[in-house]
Amino acid sequence: MKITVIGGTGLIGSQLVATLRNAGHDVVPASLSSGVDLLTGAGLDEVLAGADTVVNVTNSPTFDEQSLDFFRTSGNNLLRAGERAGVRHQVALSIVGVDQVPELDYYRAKVLQEDLLRHGPTPYSIVRATQFFEFMDAVMSWTAVDGVVRLPATPLRPIASADVVQALADVATAAPLDGTLDVAGPDLLALDEIGRITLAAHDDGRRVVTDDRAGMFATVRGDVLVGGPGARLAPTHYRDWLNANLAG
Repeated sequence: MKITVIGGTGLIGSQLVATLRNAGHDVVPASLSSGVDLLTGAGLDEVLAGADTVVNVTNSPTFDEQSLDFFRTSGNNLLRAGERAGVRHQVALSIVGVDQVPELDYYRAKVLQEDLLRHGPTPYSIVRATQFFEFMDAVMSWTAVDGVVRLPATPLRPIASADVVQALADVATAAPLDGTLDVAGPDLLALDEIGRITLAAHDDGRRVVTDDRAGMFATVRGDVLVGGPGARLAPTHYRDWLNANLAG
């Protein structure tokens, strides 16, 4: 199967390219660095030529209102180019619970991206993932001041990026879902607890203070970010991942 990965050099994309190639597929990675520009459409026809499936794991360069324009323009360009090329399956990576947090500009932008696929000309699949293990340090940095990290007790099921990649690979090489698959980590943890686990693993002397008004996730209500009852639960536990990365 020939598969084009849009965003093929990033955290998810580079792993996905390697995973699909190891499984014997013909994979074309595409990104700005390879001359493919989703906003202008430049290079899309070339990288989609002969592709059976396209997987879009690109990210907006900003997380504010401009992200709406990014996903609107890039989504329409990719759908039109895919239709011209005869692509039979469009796959996109999104976020668990993304339609339940309209207060966040970026989440509303991802909902727009999903809607374009649902109403587009090509059979599609949407893989919604929970928050990546790899992003937890960044999440804590947003609200870290003078040795204190303030985090809300938002329930999460964080997931290893490698497990997200495997889910994407499975979906990309199967028949289109014409729907959505939630993928989540195996551990249900509050964000403030994740912060304490992370700092302890790194022997970091900072302390976590529970503050339900702190940071981006303060706007999240209830357990909308943990995945629905039919979510695919990944095998990698956060503590095991932390220990493996520290040992490596």
